[in-house]
Amino acid sequence: DFIKKCVSEGIIVAIGHSNANSRQIDLAVENGAVLSTHLGNGCANMIHRHNNPLWPQLANDKLIPSIIADGNHLLPEEVKVFIKAKGTDNIILTSDVVYLAGMKPGRYTFSGMDVELKEDGTLLNIAQHCLAGASFPLKKGVGNVMKFAGLTLGEAVKMASENVARIYNLKGKGEIKPGYAADLILFEIENYSINIRQVFKEGKLL
Repeated sequence: DFIKKCVSEGIIVAIGHSNANSRQIDLAVENGAVLSTHLGNGCANMIHRHNNPLWPQLANDKLIPSIIADGNHLLPEEVKVFIKAKGTDNIILTSDVVYLAGMKPGRYTFSGMDVELKEDGTLLNIAQHCLAGASFPLKKGVGNVMKFAGLTLGEAVKMASENVARIYNLKGKGEIKPGYAADLILFEIENYSINIRQVFKEGKLL
């Protein structure tokens, strides 16, 4: 009922970090849910090999997952399989980056949690021994999906821009076209690492 109400108000509904079973996921989709939040993350540390929330979300063609491809939230082979299952038109790249990004490795307090930022960029909730967020920005995921899944730069950028605009109904965004917002990033890429040189907002250099 809640999903139906949201959809009737024009709200895009995503399945969150969930332990829902296959029937519950199908019901959510039947009532209007269209996205899977950070698929592969926020699960229980131990899940059943068959009956778990990942397979039904990957299997449902009406669900579009957002994924965090920083190399910590999902392993390279998971990213590759998710992309094979859904296709590059039906996945959103996201980041979940927190303000500790760019800080030196060590222990910090974040959102009331004691966390540890590892040398490799993994941000751990010390008490629960699980991820506490991302320490890499979205550009890391763009480079990684190229490296992990053999995507072209165009396919990778599309997952972080055009797909997002289409799925969230962001009019005039996500593509370079006449009449669209001139929100542009000029960058160089080498060995899958993106170096941002200039950023334009509505055509103005920031």
